[in-house]
Amino acid sequence: MLTDNVKIREVGPRDGLQNEKVWIDTSDKVEWINQLSETGLSYIELTSFVHPKWIPALADASEVVKAVKKKSSVTFGALVPNERGLERALEANIDEVAVFLSASETHNLKNINKSIKDTIPVLRDVIRGAKSNGKSVRAYVSTVFGCPYEGAVDIYQVKKLAVSLMEQGVDELSLGDTIGVATPKEIINVITEIKKEIKVSQIALHAHDTRGTALANVYAAYLLGVRAFDGAVGGLGGCPYAPGASGNVATEDLVYLLEGLGGKTGIELQSLIESGKWIQSKLGRDLPSHHLQLALATENKEGFKNENTAY
Repeated sequence: MLTDNVKIREVGPRDGLQNEKVWIDTSDKVEWINQLSETGLSYIELTSFVHPKWIPALADASEVVKAVKKKSSVTFGALVPNERGLERALEANIDEVAVFLSASETHNLKNINKSIKDTIPVLRDVIRGAKSNGKSVRAYVSTVFGCPYEGAVDIYQVKKLAVSLMEQGVDELSLGDTIGVATPKEIINVITEIKKEIKVSQIALHAHDTRGTALANVYAAYLLGVRAFDGAVGGLGGCPYAPGASGNVATEDLVYLLEGLGGKTGIELQSLIESGKWIQSKLGRDLPSHHLQLALATENKEGFKNENTAY
């Protein structure tokens, strides 16, 4: 029986900030995450324990995790690439570990500097280590619906990787439309195939909005029974190793859609929008979220009216 409860995974502090050219101070990252913790979100991905050489925007991973205000109602996750990253994540006392690989060989080589075959044993060790320390584990499979280097990706390769990860003890599998190339047709085809081997309750969708189809793809996945979705406040995001990839689906747009479909997210939309305004001001650029830009436009219009009234 399908549930109305929807789990939204906020990935903005990690997937959103990792590609930003503007350095966000550690104290500002922590302040933003603390704001997000008060919106009703039950999951926030804080950072990545990848070597700072590869993702300099997240060089302060340990400091961020240790400084955020912990809440029992919020699970704090982080991306962990290898055993050294796991040591750092455990030392910082992260709640959940996220591992990752690509469904396409070329993107995996660019992103991880290893073949898929050589990546699997590394992830196995991380998963085993996380589990032995009482941590839950989610896994990202990137380029599920298309690769910037290889084009279309074999659906059976995706399924093979997905099954392998779940057999190793992963709790949730996030299917990534890394370059935002999917349409609802591809979403339906892939998830229908994956559901043959993996419970739909363990599947999440990670949608990017490069071509404006993210919300349509979320809707297609929702109709198939998926109840876990990744989003980034403001529509932040992009992959350093996926040329042309734009941001994640905006969390506030995601909440509006899913609540409108009858889903229960437990998230306070206005609080989410306020947190989007805050991080936009720190970045110094407009973010693509529809709800964020609508809120800002409405404020500006009201301010213009009040200014005119004063005269």
